[in-house]
Amino acid sequence: MGFSEARFEETEGGEMKEKPYSNKMSLKYISMAKAEKLKSLILARIQVARLNLWVTRALSMLMLLGITMQLKSLGETVSSSRTPTSTFSYPLPPERVYENNGYLMVSSNGGLNQMRSGICDMVTVARFLNVTLIVPELDNTSFWNDYSQFADIFDVEYFIASLRDEVRILKELPPQQKEKVAESLFSMPPISWSNMTYYYNVILPRIQTNEVVHFQKTDARLANNGLPVEVQKLRCRVNYEALRFAPPIQALAEKIVRILRDKGPFLVLHLRYEMDMIAFSGCNEGCNEQEIDELTKMRYAYPWWKEKVIDSVQKRLAGLCPLTPEETALTLRAFGIDHNIQVYIAAGDIYGGERRLATLRAAYPNLVKKETLLPSSELDPFRNHSNQMAALDYYVAVQSETFVPTNGGNMAKVVEGHRRYLGFKKTILLDRKAVVDLVDLYKAGSISWDKFSSEMKEAHADRMGNPAERLVIPGKPKEEDYFYTNPEECLASFDEPQLSNDDHQQEP
Repeated sequence: MGFSEARFEETEGGEMKEKPYSNKMSLKYISMAKAEKLKSLILARIQVARLNLWVTRALSMLMLLGITMQLKSLGETVSSSRTPTSTFSYPLPPERVYENNGYLMVSSNGGLNQMRSGICDMVTVARFLNVTLIVPELDNTSFWNDYSQFADIFDVEYFIASLRDEVRILKELPPQQKEKVAESLFSMPPISWSNMTYYYNVILPRIQTNEVVHFQKTDARLANNGLPVEVQKLRCRVNYEALRFAPPIQALAEKIVRILRDKGPFLVLHLRYEMDMIAFSGCNEGCNEQEIDELTKMRYAYPWWKEKVIDSVQKRLAGLCPLTPEETALTLRAFGIDHNIQVYIAAGDIYGGERRLATLRAAYPNLVKKETLLPSSELDPFRNHSNQMAALDYYVAVQSETFVPTNGGNMAKVVEGHRRYLGFKKTILLDRKAVVDLVDLYKAGSISWDKFSSEMKEAHADRMGNPAERLVIPGKPKEEDYFYTNPEECLASFDEPQLSNDDHQQEP
């Protein structure tokens, strides 16, 4: 008889009813059923737990991926070393977020003001190529032998933060790119006086291909003219607003200005009559035979000074020599500059020392320098750093009532432009050829003092830093006016928008 039939029995009435199990059998099967049910429940819960764990891990991975992508789009914030907003007591501009095309590293070359202009150009190039700029490296190899780096001269935190609405600037490459350039770095000097077409068509593809590109030089790598107004205005913003001096330099420079202003108005004389300048130029007016020999030896000692044989007399008559202290004294007197005004000499050691300064000091007895205004201990931290010392003079020159450069070097040009930007502050731009001609006539007795003075004033009537159009000489950028000397697109007198002839003026 089958198992199913065994469970039923016939009653006395002939009916069939279920035959009960014995107690022992019943308990056995009940226990088995409960165990099976409990096992199924446990397995189900394990499966649900595993599923929840998998979902949690998947969501976590997606969140991490999203955060990583967001950080990358914001410019590798974690590795950027940028200054947190909380360190500034003033509001920062909103950060510009853009798709990063790569990284630009630059090595600035030249003296302080040559590097300053180059840095402004490199920030501008980085902005319009939509790349990330690494804080520029400064020149430690040229004649000045100054090992200062960017943060030693400029306020690097302010530089990065104040330009965040234009371009992403990092103190160093992110780790991944740093590892890459350790193996191979694409370096090149960009072509001098180039316009934006060159950077769009030549440089940008190289950055996109190599991810990181290094510029070996920055001097005069952007054209003076033929650029869009927004490009020119950004160059100005970097130069006159973002490039603040490092706090120690700024504080000491401000102290020098306070000392001077407490005694009245002051004139800054950029007297380029240091030994290196005289040796380089080959100009030896007023030097004795021993000094001429010393200067000649110095010129031949530096192979990168290409011009060796120089006719000092002819060069001076052509207006190509720095004015001597004696010529400068006569010129300032001819302009009628107050005998009692403070004259601050923004320069290094004057060649010939007090012997050559005697005439100037007799004409202007309130002749001072930072070395005479400050205790030696305050200058000691800067003394062996020529670019930091030059930064002190730059600030004082910009703040002065009158600025007079005696040679057309980089500081003279950049300070002139800065003073124009601040409202066309008086800058006497000496016509050295006219000065030399008039000085020679006066010293020879050919003209009277009154004639000498009136002729000098007339020759410089339109050379006082007043508004003027920048001289443009197509194809000859070295001969035309330097952009940073007269950044007219950024000045109050600039009303008409300048059209770019970018497509017509690309350097070869």
